[in-house]
Amino acid sequence: MTPDDLREAAAALAAQALGLPELARARTVAAYVSVGAEPGTGALLDALCARGVRVLLPALLPDGDLDWGAYTGAAGGEGSLARVRHGGRMELLEPAGERLGREAVTEADVVLLPGLAVDGRGLRLGRGGGSYDRVLARLERAGARPALVVLLYAGEVVDRVPAEPHDRPVDAVVTPEGVRRFRTP
Repeated sequence: MTPDDLREAAAALAAQALGLPELARARTVAAYVSVGAEPGTGALLDALCARGVRVLLPALLPDGDLDWGAYTGAAGGEGSLARVRHGGRMELLEPAGERLGREAVTEADVVLLPGLAVDGRGLRLGRGGGSYDRVLARLERAGARPALVVLLYAGEVVDRVPAEPHDRPVDAVVTPEGVRRFRTP
């Protein structure tokens, strides 16, 4: 995709996601900053902040788990995000401010998840690090029931992905072209 294609897809993804009733009523959203070829999340994150939504972003810990910090939006200044390289892994943009702890995600009304693919059962294929598997297990242990939404391109919605016993289905997938639900809100 060209840079213009990527910008257009990110804007379309934000528009589709912002139309979700779950995001319309959310007070806190756990999200992420897209990297590499992932669908762009910047426009969506800033739109959520503009709505007054508390946006939590992950910070990768040495054990592969995630801590969380608040994102104040692009209007919050240059210091809202920091570039962090994790050993031989890719460089990530993480919240620059105070860390809120691993459990902060349990306060979210919606959790936006990255992925490589999602299938017709609503099962998400991640990058294999297990960070979001830990997040989903933490939510379950805490009895938290946020809406789980994966952000992908249409071609990443497939018939079937490999599944493990610990995998949990998501509620919906949002692509620049639309929304597919696996569970009614």
